[in-house]
Amino acid sequence: MSRRKSFMLAAGILLGAVAIAFVMIQLRPEPPLREPPSRVPFVTTGSAVPGEGAIPVYGAGTVRPRAEIDVAAQINGKVAWVSPSFQGGGRVGEGQILFRIDDADYLNRVRQAQANVAAGQVALLEAEEDARIAREEYELYRKRQPEAASGSANPLTLRQPQLEAARAALARDSAALADAELALSRTEVPAPFTGIVRSESVDVGQFVAAGQGVGRLYASNAVEVVVPLSDAEAALIPNLWGLRAGDGNRSVRATVSAEYGEQDHDREGYVDRAEAALDEQTRTIDVIVRVPRPFSGTGPPLLVGQFVEVEIEGVAPERYFTVPRASLRTGNEVWALRANNTITIVPVQVLQRSDEVVYVTGNLEADQAVVVSGIQIATEGMVVRTGDSGG
Repeated sequence: MSRRKSFMLAAGILLGAVAIAFVMIQLRPEPPLREPPSRVPFVTTGSAVPGEGAIPVYGAGTVRPRAEIDVAAQINGKVAWVSPSFQGGGRVGEGQILFRIDDADYLNRVRQAQANVAAGQVALLEAEEDARIAREEYELYRKRQPEAASGSANPLTLRQPQLEAARAALARDSAALADAELALSRTEVPAPFTGIVRSESVDVGQFVAAGQGVGRLYASNAVEVVVPLSDAEAALIPNLWGLRAGDGNRSVRATVSAEYGEQDHDREGYVDRAEAALDEQTRTIDVIVRVPRPFSGTGPPLLVGQFVEVEIEGVAPERYFTVPRASLRTGNEVWALRANNTITIVPVQVLQRSDEVVYVTGNLEADQAVVVSGIQIATEGMVVRTGDSGG
């Protein structure tokens, strides 16, 4: 094939392809007409729900004992007996004997002191009798020789110093007996209150010294939770600064929630008091919540050292709202919607925050829609679309 024929063939193929493409373009269907998207922004909304009752104050803290002491003997001696309950985790009642010290030496001291008292009583009787006889003799002498006995009698003549010395000796021996009996009573170490043994380090045969700590015991009738709160949160607790520690005033109720076995268990308590100084590190106020009978009931107890969440019953304002937390904007503003889907910017005062909602006061209406998401900037009167606005 010559070059001329090759060129003509290629040109024919090209012209055919162009013709086919032109025909296909002419025969293509027209694209469907669509309305341009609306420029009015779409937002998601929540509701401003009117609040009723007390506003909860949320916090968290660690359980600590209401009272905790070191267990120690008041005398020296060798341990002769230890209660089976006196071990870590054991429960003891008020007055229950925790351990005893060998009392042989202390019994001997009591007997010796008793003997000294008995001897002193005899010596006092003798001195009283001698003094009585001396006075009778002196009175008889005065009657027989009134001129010679015109002055007052010498105390030694009446044996008064000897009588006072006998009385003082008996008082001394009686005090020594009381000390010996007190030391003997201290050979038994009782629990000062009903509680739980946190730790112990004593056994039979061990020598203990007076004041040597051999265990720790904490009261089981109540525990406390220290809840750090900001001053704004503390201001929501009614009569906080009027509460007095340990007076039993349970007017401010609280619920303590502890996790155990992947479940939350609640116990009822009350606000007992507030610390009188700010925490230097966090600048918060420590509010003390007391929980009575933490080991009672069928559920798990509140364990010392356990981290818990606390909900305190706060004040109950006459009018407030709860709004979704995401609806609260910078500067404490809420973007509320009017009936015509226009935004009005409402300044609010935040009373309390929780994980889901915020408690506020402000110029809102009951169940008024508030913007949760969809826009980052809003202006007064701005028109928006919602799920209920149709377009």
